[in-house]
Amino acid sequence: MHADLSVERTNIASLAAAIAAISVVGLGLALSIPLLALELDARGISSTWIGLNTAIGGIATIVTAPFLPDLVRRFGAGPMMMGAVALGAASLIAFKVTDAFVLWFPLRFLFGASLCVLFVVSEFWINAAAPANRRGLVIGIYATTLAFGFAGGPAILSLVGTSGWAPYLVGATFFVLASIPVMIGASQAPVIEKEGSRGVLSLMRLAPAATLAAFVFGAVETGLVNFLPLYGLRRGLGEGEAALLLTIAELGNVAFQIPLGLISDRMDRRKVLLACALVGFGGAALIPFLAIGSVALMATMFTMTGIVCGMYTVGLALLGERFHGGALATANAAFVMLYSIGLIAGPVTVGTGMGLMGPDGFAFTLAAMLAFYVLVVAIQLVRDRSTARIP
Repeated sequence: MHADLSVERTNIASLAAAIAAISVVGLGLALSIPLLALELDARGISSTWIGLNTAIGGIATIVTAPFLPDLVRRFGAGPMMMGAVALGAASLIAFKVTDAFVLWFPLRFLFGASLCVLFVVSEFWINAAAPANRRGLVIGIYATTLAFGFAGGPAILSLVGTSGWAPYLVGATFFVLASIPVMIGASQAPVIEKEGSRGVLSLMRLAPAATLAAFVFGAVETGLVNFLPLYGLRRGLGEGEAALLLTIAELGNVAFQIPLGLISDRMDRRKVLLACALVGFGGAALIPFLAIGSVALMATMFTMTGIVCGMYTVGLALLGERFHGGALATANAAFVMLYSIGLIAGPVTVGTGMGLMGPDGFAFTLAAMLAFYVLVVAIQLVRDRSTARIP
């Protein structure tokens, strides 16, 4: 009995350390991304080049993620996170002191690689340390605190301003602060006893519902964040009202993650993912038929965004349910890698949809991406049910 309590306390301390670390990183990241874009704009760099430079961060994730399971096995989760925190802080300061724009591309790659390490390793840490019967709740708490971090970053940036050294020093400080819980919890961090026998692509085929959830969520979330204000403007809202619509949508992200995590602890997580995508599809398809600025539209955006964001939470919990040890680390790497590919694909797809169909192309493109995910998961569930019936 005492041993069980000791193990549970150790797990709680370990989880708290990992969640605290990545939440502080979220603050720094949410402050840094708009700051770097504004810095380049002030230097006279075109929006096209700003976009290309930002995309290098996503490419860094795609390149770095497959190597992380083996690196975690060799060096440990704690040291890997400490190294990534240091690299993230140093890269952020280096942006400020580097005048040559061409050098911002390798810097952005290093910054993106540090973030990839932080997210892959922390999510592996959280997934491995979470109790099996409460994994959804734990990951829901993680997603909620991270959402608060992302919301707080721009607010802090508005307080410290976007010029001079202050925002860079504050952003770097958040990265450094993240090292404190890592140092406290490093001794309880999960370890990989042996190298995973499967690669990233193999695990994607084994768990398509979970891994594809990351891609679709990344595409839908980024497309929504990038184009919802523009959609509001093109349908007649003022700038303030369009920004408010996005704020309401993001509040849904904060509100729904813990409830969805709890639900996923009590039923087949693939069915929860299917339900999330169906609700998202229905909400997206409904948007063009709702009066712009209406309470109905705001409620739809709040609910749709919050439920769709649950695809990340529940998908991550499903990975923890399916895989362990080295395979879990590899699956987490695949998850973050696919999410990053979604970040690149989403804005391109939604932007093209709006170009072809006008403002409503925003909603119809989001609906199409979610419909694709519904089809894939539904086919998997039907196939599994048919296989189970074969004597």
